Amino acid sequence: MKKKQALVVMTVIAGLAYAQEPAGRAGRPEGVKAHRDLAYVENGHERQKLDLYLPEKAEGPLPLLIWIHGGGWQNGSKEGCPPLRQGFVQRGYAVASLDYRLSGDAIFPAQIEDCKAAIRYLRVHAREYGLSPDRFGVWGSSAGGHLVALLGTSGDEKAFDVGPNLGVSSRVQAVCDYFGPTDLTQMDSHAVTGARLKHNDPKSPEACLLGGPVQENKEKAARANPLTYVTTNALPPFLIAHGDVDPVVSFHQSELLFDALKKAGGSVRLHCIKGAGHGQGFNGKEIDEMVTAFFDRWLKSADNKAAPEATRTESVAVGPVGAPGQERGQQERPHITFGQVLAHDDANKDGRVTKEEFKGPPQLFQRLDRTGDGVLTKEDFEEKR
Repeated sequence: MKKKQALVVMTVIAGLAYAQEPAGRAGRPEGVKAHRDLAYVENGHERQKLDLYLPEKAEGPLPLLIWIHGGGWQNGSKEGCPPLRQGFVQRGYAVASLDYRLSGDAIFPAQIEDCKAAIRYLRVHAREYGLSPDRFGVWGSSAGGHLVALLGTSGDEKAFDVGPNLGVSSRVQAVCDYFGPTDLTQMDSHAVTGARLKHNDPKSPEACLLGGPVQENKEKAARANPLTYVTTNALPPFLIAHGDVDPVVSFHQSELLFDALKKAGGSVRLHCIKGAGHGQGFNGKEIDEMVTAFFDRWLKSADNKAAPEATRTESVAVGPVGAPGQERGQQERPHITFGQVLAHDDANKDGRVTKEEFKGPPQLFQRLDRTGDGVLTKEDFEEKR
């Protein structure tokens, strides 16, 4: 029984890595030059390295987008770099992807210390590589989402600045957090029904990060929580994206961060992807455009001094574009079940959901209403033969 449970835990841990991070070395698209394995700590650990991708032809200092991988702080690598594959270099960005010491190498705060050291290194070498030192954005998923959120909220936390280039700031100017943990002590208490990974377990990824069980190390957990450092002092803008049925990191974790940033007067958008899991269902065009618009506004536009605003938005989960058997231009199906709709929106418990009861966006209702009768019933969700 113990072996079976261990296998389940390890299977879930493996799923912590962002679904879009493929195995193998990140390819170099045409028109992109790569500087690989730059050591951001001289004579440091083998994982204290980063890859930097630049346009072969660029005018003026470039905004920099830094990818930080997931993997439960135990796995993953810089080789998978979604911003590179999604064409950000071709859109006028420099893109960096960095490795950091995993929990098997060193416990927290080694991971955030490495991320900050990498940012300081890139700032020191900004002129050499044609980077704009005042336009650094970070993007990460799962454990990487936790680290980018922590980078965003701990700009004034000098205790995390160790190693070289201490006279240089490790602040960032924009944060895109994909389903990252924000309060390690609350992860089990708000998990979705059926979640297999127990975060309070002595062998959980969080316990490995802290060096002991979360509930027995609450002071260490607080130090690792992005929420701890939320103040009204110079918070960067945040975009947070999270699936509402994530079985690994509950949506509640992102709600906690959104509420704290809103209360502190920060600029933050929390985007809920209905029916999405842990990195699954994030492949829609709408999500790509949202992320691009976010970084364009805060790293490229002159109109980035607007008054802070806190907003919540929604979309529906979609599968990979161009999935096997899918015709070009065919509309991607929402990854949402009738049971989920009933649980969320059936106010009078009559087994169906009208337009008036439906709390999601109108376009989602239209996509779910296959029969076109203005009411969501079981028939709308049945597979057509």
